[in-house]
Amino acid sequence: MNRFRMAIAGGAIAASMLTGGVIGAALSGATSIAASAATASPSTGSATTAAPSGTFVPNENATHEAGESAAREAQENAGQVPTVP
Repeated sequence: MNRFRMAIAGGAIAASMLTGGVIGAALSGATSIAASAATASPSTGSATTAAPSGTFVPNENATHEAGESAAREAQENAGQVPTVP
């Protein structure tokens, strides 16, 4: 009878561990979904959240141009988004 009690106790422990794992995974998933929903920016349609038009407009300010490399200026003149410093 002693082995029977040990088997029942082992089964109860295994079942509680499995149940705890399922509950923990469910809560963890719900928490990460809620966290990602809380950090997502709302799409209200304002000008600050609008999608870019796709046309690159270079900064031609004299102060900005003074510190710019020739490679960056060439990319800006070609209408590309600069990838070099």
